[in-house]
Amino acid sequence: MGIQKHDVEKIAKLARLELSPDEVELYQGQLVKILDSMAELCKLDTASVPPTTSVLGASNVFREDEPRPFPEPEKLLANAPEREGPYFKVRKVIE
Repeated sequence: MGIQKHDVEKIAKLARLELSPDEVELYQGQLVKILDSMAELCKLDTASVPPTTSVLGASNVFREDEPRPFPEPEKLLANAPEREGPYFKVRKVIE
C-alpha cells in the first residue's frame, strides 16, 4: 500500500498529535506494514468461517442485571461531594 508522509501528517493532525519528522517516518513504515497485512487477510476465503466475537470461546461471565438494595446507603453517600437527601447531587448538564 502507498502511504505517503503527508498522509501520516494528515492523520496526526486529525488525531491532534504533534509528530517529529522521525516519528512521521516511523509511523509511515508501521502503517504500510499494517495495511499490507490487512490486504493479505482480504485474500483469504472466509465464507465458511462463522462470525465470532472471541477466539477463546468465552461466554458471558456477568451476573444477571437485577435490581437489589444496597445494604448501607449511608456508607455509599458518605463519598458524595454533594448530596440532597438520600441522593447524589450533580450539576445540571443539559442547557
